[in-house]
Amino acid sequence: MPTYIHELEGWPRFEWNSQGLAEQLAAVRHRQGRLLGRMEALGFELRAEAVLQTLTEDVLKSSEIEGEVLDKEQVRSSIARRLGMDIGALAPVDRNVEGVVEMMLDATQNYQAPLTDERLFAWHAALFPTGRSGMTKIIVGAWRNQASGPMQVVSGPIGREKVHYEAPTAGRLQGEMAAFVNWFNAEVPLDPVLKAAVAHLWFVTIHPFEDGNGRIARAIADMMLGRSEGSSQRFYSMSAQIRLERKDYYAILERTQKGALDITDWLQWFLACLDRAFSGAEQILGNVLQKARFWEALAGQQLNERQRKIVNRLLDGFEGKLTSSKWAALAKTSPDTALRDINDLMARGVLVRDEAGGRSTSYSLASLGGDAPIHV
Repeated sequence: MPTYIHELEGWPRFEWNSQGLAEQLAAVRHRQGRLLGRMEALGFELRAEAVLQTLTEDVLKSSEIEGEVLDKEQVRSSIARRLGMDIGALAPVDRNVEGVVEMMLDATQNYQAPLTDERLFAWHAALFPTGRSGMTKIIVGAWRNQASGPMQVVSGPIGREKVHYEAPTAGRLQGEMAAFVNWFNAEVPLDPVLKAAVAHLWFVTIHPFEDGNGRIARAIADMMLGRSEGSSQRFYSMSAQIRLERKDYYAILERTQKGALDITDWLQWFLACLDRAFSGAEQILGNVLQKARFWEALAGQQLNERQRKIVNRLLDGFEGKLTSSKWAALAKTSPDTALRDINDLMARGVLVRDEAGGRSTSYSLASLGGDAPIHV
């Protein structure tokens, strides 16, 4: 008796209840259109800031799903540089961060270009620039082979591992991937949002690489979502929402990969997750508008480059408490200069001193007309 979906007769001819999905798909498409309309109504600079925030979240959260934590400032700097955006001094970027950003931007900015084996190999090579996954040497820029043994998704301590899934054998990959790529590039009578969901499941089920399959599957889905909108501008992050629902994400994948060719349940979950991702976009929009209003309130005030840099860092979501020593480190200046910058902003009403709570004095952005400071 077959254990996994790819062992079933008829694979990969997926089935689903189109009528049962119609109302949910229509609601998601309606909300998607409304969100895009709201974002298009923003000015160019605000829209660009929203795209930068969204892509930064997408890269960070897609990596976090796989247990890899990237530096937010490096990711933001890499994206800004590649999009030609001026965000002040750019942080130096590690090559592994550059690789993840390169893959995601190619998928979202060049969404209309055909998906090919060579393109997938380039994405994979970008994800693993050293040829290693952690300390383990892996095949990079090519399908996995027989030498690595069965490709399994496992959890648990060594000796007590639980196998959640086993992918098709390496000998099947050439044919499996040819069928997938041909379908992805073909004009088929299927809504692109549903096609994104099917593509995500299909690719991650084939699991053609030794590592990085989840991140590439999500990039492929983002690429098809770009086609569904006819836009390279990203205003919501499916990966960020999946990160919040990671347990459910892996559970529905496992159930589907051990189930029948009817993937209605997976498609329903994907559409619901996408709908919730739109809610996350509302938060990004709120952050962008708050940042714009903040700078509008400061119009006419002359801030030096250090002050502008740190204030923007606070507005973008600074982790922890801002102290004079952190200011000095971020601005690459002396403690005395940092304190002068801070005192100047406090005198202007831009910064406020936090209530005593620890050995170091910390500061927050003032609300500039609101009722409370903006804590970061």
